[in-house]
Amino acid sequence: MTELSFQLYSARNYPSLEEFLGKLAALGYTQVEGFGGLYGDAAGLAANLKKHGLIMPTGHFGLGQLQDTDTALKTAETLGIKTLICPAIPQEERSQDEAKWVALGETLAGLGETFNKAGYGFGWHNHDFEFNATASGRLPMDIILETASKIEWEADVAWIARGKANPVDWFDKYGDRITAVHVKDIAPAGECLDEDGWADVGHGVMNWDDLITKVTSKTKAKYFVAEHDKPSDPVRFATRSIETAKKWK
Repeated sequence: MTELSFQLYSARNYPSLEEFLGKLAALGYTQVEGFGGLYGDAAGLAANLKKHGLIMPTGHFGLGQLQDTDTALKTAETLGIKTLICPAIPQEERSQDEAKWVALGETLAGLGETFNKAGYGFGWHNHDFEFNATASGRLPMDIILETASKIEWEADVAWIARGKANPVDWFDKYGDRITAVHVKDIAPAGECLDEDGWADVGHGVMNWDDLITKVTSKTKAKYFVAEHDKPSDPVRFATRSIETAKKWK
């Protein structure tokens, strides 16, 4: 079985994080991925992870959090995070101006150098907007990875598909940069509208039974992170997703 991690953003609306961590452990999860809103009490979170036998090898940090590098490094050390990932930029900063994406790439390259020197991995996580062409015709995803030529990529496979791109083409192009993937599914058209059209892993249109073989054969992914951006029931999502993953060899 591919070891499935769980992006805790998917459970951000669950009343008790500690209770939810216990449910994840009972389902068979051993790993989780953090996000910026959880790091205010990193020591307390670390204690809860340890209590439930969970580790947090990857974590999302907003760009502002990353630029406060001392705090980000201390957070990563406290939580045992090995790879720090920038998850997005605000919607108002998503532009068709190629120069702005080059500038972002340069910022990410500098941050990557800092975190790499400290012994950590560093990468970018995509949404769909990176696959909308700039005024020059180039794609932001290419610009980011070419400008920041040493950073890693956490490929959110379903967001690539929502960006009207073929994920496997991107595995072929940048597989040696992809060290983590978001395992996410898309509901059939017209379904799960209250969940923004996302589905539990294995219950949508993404054919993850085939995709996971493509990921493992074409990329360097070490982390496979289940995520749902808006689950109405995060326990249901966690349960059905790990049931799907248990079928994978």
